[in-house]
Amino acid sequence: MAALVIAAMTVLRLVYASAIELRTDEAYYWTWSKETALSFLDHPPMIAWLIRFGTAIFGDTTLGVRFGGIVAMLVTQCLLADIVRRLTHDARAVALAVLMPEAALYYGLLMAKVAPDVALVPFAVAMMWSLVRLAQSGDGRWWLAAGLFAGLSLLSKFTAIMFAPAVAAFLLVPDWRGRWLRSPYPYLAVVVAIVVFSPVLIWNAQHDWASFRFQGVRATTNYGISLRTIGDYIGLQFGLVGFVMLPVVLLGLAMTAWRGYRTREPVAILLSTAVLVPFLYFFAKSLTLRVGDTWPMFMWPVGFAAAAVNLAMLPGEGWSARMIRSGIFWVNIAVVSGIAFVVIVFLYYVAAPWNLLGKMDPIGAEAGYEQVAARAQAALDETGATWIATTDYRTYAMMRWLFRDRGVPVIEINERGRFQDFRDPGMDGIKGHAGIYVGREPDNHGPVWDSIPAKREPLAQVERRWRSVLIDTYALDKLTGWTPELSPPKDSPLFQWRVLAGEFAKRELS
Repeated sequence: MAALVIAAMTVLRLVYASAIELRTDEAYYWTWSKETALSFLDHPPMIAWLIRFGTAIFGDTTLGVRFGGIVAMLVTQCLLADIVRRLTHDARAVALAVLMPEAALYYGLLMAKVAPDVALVPFAVAMMWSLVRLAQSGDGRWWLAAGLFAGLSLLSKFTAIMFAPAVAAFLLVPDWRGRWLRSPYPYLAVVVAIVVFSPVLIWNAQHDWASFRFQGVRATTNYGISLRTIGDYIGLQFGLVGFVMLPVVLLGLAMTAWRGYRTREPVAILLSTAVLVPFLYFFAKSLTLRVGDTWPMFMWPVGFAAAAVNLAMLPGEGWSARMIRSGIFWVNIAVVSGIAFVVIVFLYYVAAPWNLLGKMDPIGAEAGYEQVAARAQAALDETGATWIATTDYRTYAMMRWLFRDRGVPVIEINERGRFQDFRDPGMDGIKGHAGIYVGREPDNHGPVWDSIPAKREPLAQVERRWRSVLIDTYALDKLTGWTPELSPPKDSPLFQWRVLAGEFAKRELS
């Protein structure tokens, strides 16, 4: 039954990946996959490599861009199954461990929406799997495998560093700490992780440590305590992990932590700490800042494993039959209701004609760029312009995606700190030619234009709609008398990544 459910849900994700147009961040990461840069300002390069893997098979299609996430989900489930099998030897616990992700919207559907978090998940779980193998075998060479997967996790997203407290507790709290502290393997594992992570370190050393400084803004920004952002964080976890699943997993984690630290059992310490520390950290950040919906995504699969193992261990610990039946009942409710919720969300986006959330819809808010692209193409045809300019990375990414087969260069003329080491977009076809500027109102009147000597001639306005709901209005201008500068000085307002990092944090709060 579990295998049939997984097969059906995999088909569901394939349909979603094929049917829903790319969102702005997905298109942005797709532009990365076309570059040879070692790393990028916003994130490490793994997501670009994952997209390149999918597009090498299916081409530059929505399925090609998202296919890596579907594979990542299956790999994650295989690793969860083996972790739970090794710890419990209970087939029902194994089935539960692979079905719980299917019942969580984060994974049952949104693993088909590519993001750095999606690339991180299988490597993070693989690191936990390696440490479980280490605990069971006592073979220090598993430290090296853990170091490899730790490096690959960091190549996916910097939040992987939040597993460090769990690994430290796994090493230091159990009675074996003396043995491993005297062993070379944990130290070699750190070396392996650093070597694997070295492309990011090299790129940052060449670019003024840009990524770490950019991400540091989010880690240190403080706008004062806000009940709204706390509510957003808790609500998102209920919605994306599951309204019944989240309490079930948190209870399982609490019991696992109690068991692990009371008896100094390494794996229980590892699994519980790997989730509870990031969960509490994000809760603390939510007091003053909106936590992104995918930021905690990397930790919950470990929580699913811990909850499944915890349920299998209850009979051997002398818990009452009533308590055990209650646990099984609520887990079953969590899985059944969660899968039903994922299917309903899938049908809403793929088959339903309504917009029930208006501009707040997380998918609909980034839909409708085809309307903007169609009007931009008409403007190109009318004016003889040869290239498209934007002033925000979302519009840039969607225009580049939607014009990918038309040979029209698309350039974001500011925020050039995002595009360090990117290839030439085709300047020979830009110099001396008019361009079409596409900008969201009122951003099209931003102060960046004070630094651009181009002549702007208003052409048209176009509305971006999703299911009849107006999302945004865009202005189209003709640009003449100017050629964009791809590599402005770092103190130029057209470079501006430091300022943009602060603006990002403010936008997340609003």
